[in-house]
Amino acid sequence: MSRELDQRVVDSTYNYNNTKSEPIFLNASVHPIDNQFIMTNDHQIKDIPLDVSTKDKSPYPVTISWHDINVFSKKSGGIPLPFRKSKDKPAVHILKNVSGQAKSGELLAIMGSSGAGKTTLNNVLTQRNLSEVTVKGSVQLNGKTVDQNSMKSLSAYVQQEDIFIGNLTVREHMSFQSRVRMDQSMTKESRDSRVNQVLQELGLVKCADTKIGAPDGEKGISGGEKKRLAVASELLTNPSILFLDEPTSGLDSFMAYNIVEVLRDMAQTGRTIVCTIHQPSSEVFSLFNQLLLMADGRVAYLGKSENAIEYFSSLGLNCPNNYNPSDFYIKQLSVIPGKEVESKQKLNVCQKTKIEICDRYLESAYAKIALPLTSNDYINNNNTSADNYRIQTTTKHLVYKTSWFIQFWALLWRATLSAMREPMLTTVRLIQTLILAIVFGLIYWQIDVNQAGIMSINGALFLLLSNITFQNIFGVITTFCIEMPVFLREHNNGMYRVSAYFVSKILAEV
Repeated sequence: MSRELDQRVVDSTYNYNNTKSEPIFLNASVHPIDNQFIMTNDHQIKDIPLDVSTKDKSPYPVTISWHDINVFSKKSGGIPLPFRKSKDKPAVHILKNVSGQAKSGELLAIMGSSGAGKTTLNNVLTQRNLSEVTVKGSVQLNGKTVDQNSMKSLSAYVQQEDIFIGNLTVREHMSFQSRVRMDQSMTKESRDSRVNQVLQELGLVKCADTKIGAPDGEKGISGGEKKRLAVASELLTNPSILFLDEPTSGLDSFMAYNIVEVLRDMAQTGRTIVCTIHQPSSEVFSLFNQLLLMADGRVAYLGKSENAIEYFSSLGLNCPNNYNPSDFYIKQLSVIPGKEVESKQKLNVCQKTKIEICDRYLESAYAKIALPLTSNDYINNNNTSADNYRIQTTTKHLVYKTSWFIQFWALLWRATLSAMREPMLTTVRLIQTLILAIVFGLIYWQIDVNQAGIMSINGALFLLLSNITFQNIFGVITTFCIEMPVFLREHNNGMYRVSAYFVSKILAEV
């Protein structure tokens, strides 16, 4: 049975490797970073701006692959003190020789139990949050190693938490995003057209004029609509690759199915979509066409989701009838706290064989299909000289899409609109100002114009100026604390500068 299965998979491997479709090559070493060279199927080089895809409906097909990824936690012995010997903690091997790929048009689900390395792998692919770890290996786009700036230019990342300015409407939020994310050379009509297109694509037209809402404030759109709005914000630039972290977290089964169904439809347009997901329902799981299972920092399976059951059956691990396949995989690959020894024995031994599950996968015919090609394989398959594929990376810093003044005006528009929609806060400030004016007026009513009176007037002016200054400062500081998560996320995504945000916020609050 096993030999017949391997033979069928090898045959499919041969047919796959001999298809007429050829990968599209990306040169990540182009300067400036605003442009990229794309090699088409007829091997013609074309100079393509990274953001030109916002004008077209279909994104450029890109295959992302990762090769021999090893991640170690950095040694930390605490704060060094002169009277205490530092004791370095041993580095933890988080990811162990992890390789894989996701192609254009695929919807890849990364699954595994807690501590399997899903989030770490997602951080490596997106090249985010890596300050506390040491990474070895390479991440490539169409066989080309790229740096963080190139990855950000060609991809988008939807985080697990949905953070918005709650008193803005969906359309206003998207309008602001288009101002700071899209190239400043685009006209207002082009930006508005792109916003309407994305709203239509994500099914947000009906709630376009509804306020987003906040968890502890005014009610707004539903949780599923917020998740779709988060995806829509990233789709404005029409990225070729879309990463998502737990897109169904906090949603019911119906909303979760709708979200993943939208992702599947987007993948069918040519995007490469990679997402981590935790315990999806059987209906949601069936929407993914590719599956990556991780166990103890290693790859336990990578391939088509419908072939996973057959692969586990070949190991002697049969999924019961009418059982959720995703729950079955997690159960087989999980390490239960307090029972680590028993769980690892179960993980390492496949009933009649003593070969580890992860090692067994690497030796299987499934791995020959799913594991990525090397740079040399890309060259050989496309008869392209090795000089064009020499590993290079860009060194230029990420350039903002818009100028400082455009960022400032967009931020000022949003901050002013947000402040005007806080009637309670505006009313309290107005009452406070009127009360202080009455108190000062009564104290200094009909004061004599002499030396003592002039000194009193000077003191009154000082108090008034101090009150105006500190009242506005405290209001801005309070607002900064509330909007800090939004600011950090948007600034880290390269949407605007720190100075533009602070100046616009202070002027709006005044």
